[in-house]
Parts: sequence; structure tokens; C-alpha cells
Amino acid sequence: MADENAPGPTPSYEQAREELTEVVRRLETGGLTLEQSIELWERGEKLAAVCEEWLQGARVKLAAAMARRPDPTDDAPF
Repeated sequence: MADENAPGPTPSYEQAREELTEVVRRLETGGLTLEQSIELWERGEKLAAVCEEWLQGARVKLAAAMARRPDPTDDAPF
């Protein structure tokens, strides 16, 4: 198995979310040593941060797109 903590390319939002879901499932299932649980928790925290970065970037892009939209009330005859 590859070292999950090794630096590498940032996963896509979907990849990070899928892996995070698996991490949570494994933690909830139990049967892990304390060390394994801590390692999984740390990996989950990193994946959650990656997801948050993607979501924040999407929010910024959406806000910029909304700001460029013409205001439909500018053309109103009233």
C-alpha cells in the first residue's frame, strides 16, 4: 500500500470526498489499534481540508460569475 501521508498531487474534490467517506467508514467500524485510528483520523483531517479548499474555490468562482451577471432590474421600465 502507498504511504497515504506522502506528498503528491492534490486529489480532486470527488477523490478526496470518496477517500474521506472510506476513512470515516473504517473509523466507525472499529477494530483498529489506537495508532491506526489516529493515523486514519489525521488522514481524514487532511482530506477534509482538501475538500474545504475545493469548495472555497468554487464559492469564489461562483461569486465572481454572479458579480459579472447583468442586473435584470437595470432594464426594467418602471
